[in-house]
Order: sequence, then structure tokens, then C-alpha cells
Amino acid sequence: MEPIQASGYTVYFNNDCYVWLYENVKPEMYSKLFIIVDSNTATHCLPLFLQQLETDVVIEVIELEPGEINKNIDTCIQVWHTLAELECDRKGLIINLGGGVVTDLGGFVASTFKRGIDFINIPTSLLAMVDAAVGGKTGVDIGALKNQVGLISNPKTVLVDTTYLGTLPSEEIRSGFAEMLKHGLILDAEYWNTVVAITNLINDDLDGAVKQSIYIKNEIVLKDPTEKNIRKKLNFGHTLGHAIESYCLENDDKKTLLHGEAIAIGMILESYISMEKGMLSETEYNSIKKVLIGIYEKVIFTPKDIEGILKMLIHDKKNEFGNIQFVLLESIGSAVINKNISNALIHNAFKDYLN
Repeated sequence: MEPIQASGYTVYFNNDCYVWLYENVKPEMYSKLFIIVDSNTATHCLPLFLQQLETDVVIEVIELEPGEINKNIDTCIQVWHTLAELECDRKGLIINLGGGVVTDLGGFVASTFKRGIDFINIPTSLLAMVDAAVGGKTGVDIGALKNQVGLISNPKTVLVDTTYLGTLPSEEIRSGFAEMLKHGLILDAEYWNTVVAITNLINDDLDGAVKQSIYIKNEIVLKDPTEKNIRKKLNFGHTLGHAIESYCLENDDKKTLLHGEAIAIGMILESYISMEKGMLSETEYNSIKKVLIGIYEKVIFTPKDIEGILKMLIHDKKNEFGNIQFVLLESIGSAVINKNISNALIHNAFKDYLN
């Protein structure tokens, strides 16, 4: 597959990834190579990666505990200490080999250690391939509040080898698939139809769709790298989705949701709100809801849960001057930003979702 040119770096695919590493990770360029993994990617992906990696640079592996719950500043402190103990200098290179937690946290660690050292993202989950690893966003959570501390810092390159998708359980594939569906909803109706038609989530169709998803996100980021305007479209489904994800993470009586599972619910709710605001047609809303309900298991929310989720909304990063900003749909393939919504309309959206 042809590479994609991003802002200051290039996204390479499959075999081209290892050609790039061979040509660019050399002792005269980097003093040491630090591979950040979690315990899952250490088991399932690191052996595959090391078989392909050809370099004379000294390699150190830093292993993290997996899961969103560990994407915090305490983990960063541990990694910073480890880098210092392993004598990482300004010419050290970090490779983030993992899902969104590893690429978000690893990118933040690299961008702040010694005021910034080079890092490469090698996403191993579908979610990280089509979303987290591309676009330069790095950061960590504060408690259950997602991505509250971070910065936009571009990697040296992003290397996407879809072979790693074969290491994932089906629920992780479905989680990443939500972001692909989102890309179609906000920008490209034809792509939405293409993705909806993919019934087997491990096949050649998915391979090509991954590249197209990265292309769609990259085109938006190139026009608005610091999220002042149209990049906010990428947050469709995330205003309520992040609040749902955080609420479920914080409450022991709720099942912890994967990112894409929460975002799928958020997209249904925000599509309903779009319809009620007279923007999205009822036919398109019903189509969106049918697709998402068909892929993602419905989650039951009590009135108490919904009130707790609404309280979480105040922490959304798009908020300005105390106003909660939503991304809504005009149609499948077209989104608008900076829309204010009443709590009553959100309650109605939950009622429709639960019915």
C-alpha cells in the first residue's frame, strides 16, 4: 500500500514499515531504542516485531500494565524513572508498540522526557491504527476523566502493519471498527456504506478500509492540526461517549466499556439529537441506529446513571466558557461542530436508545 503523507511525518504500511526501520534506526542516528509495550503486546506482538526488526542499536523493553485504568501520570513517572535508570539521552528513540493506551501514553512520555525525544507509533489494535496513533495527540487521564493532560506532538513516523490485527480478540476489533464507522458518518457517505458492508472483520476488505480511515482522519488533521475548527468533527459520538466510558470506569456496578463500545452508544445518542434538531433525517437516523445496535451490545442505564453521565460532560475537552459543545450530523457523511444541546434532549436520546 502507498504511504500517506501526514504533517511532518509519513504513515507506512505492512512490509514498508520494516524497510523504513532498517534505513532509519541505526547506531549513528540513535543511542538506544526503547520499546514500550503492555503485557498483552509483550506476549502477542513483540516477538513478531523483533523478528522483523533489523538494527544494531541497543534495545530495551519497557512493559506496562494494560488497560485504560493505567493510562495516568503515575505510570508516566514510572516510565520516566526507567528511562533515566537505563541512561536514555536526547538521542534515545521510543517505539510505542501497542494500542491506544500505549501510543497515547508513550507519545506523551517521549515528548516530555528531556524536553522531547523522537518516538515512533506502531499501533497493534484496530482502534490505534485508525485513530489513536495518527494525528499527534498524546496524553493521559486524570482518574476516570479521559485525556485531561497531554499535548499535540507528532511522531517521527507511524508504521501500520495489519498483521497485528490477527492477535486481537473480536471485541477489540469491534471497538476499533466504531471509529471507522464514525469516519464515514462525519465525512464520507460512500465510505460509510463500504464499512457497513464489511461483515467479516478480519479480511482483505478490512485491510483496505483501515488505510482509507487513516486517510480520512489525516485529511482533517492536515487542515486543522490543533483542533481549533474542523478537527472537532472527529469527536462525533465522543462527547457523550467519553462521559459514558468514564462513568462506567468509575462505577464498580457498571461493566467497564471498551472505547469503541462507549463511542458507538455516543454516536447513536448524538445521531438522535441531530434528528430532533431537524438536521438528520429520520430515515438516516434509523439506518445508523440499526447498524450500530447490530454490532454493539445494548447497555442499560438507569435514571441515576444518566444523571451521573450528564455530570461528566462538564469535563469534555471541547467545552468553551462553560458551554458543552456537540458535534452533530446534517446527513450521513456531513457533520457540524459547536452545537449546544439541552439536558432534556439528552434524556430523550437515552430514552430512545433504551427503547
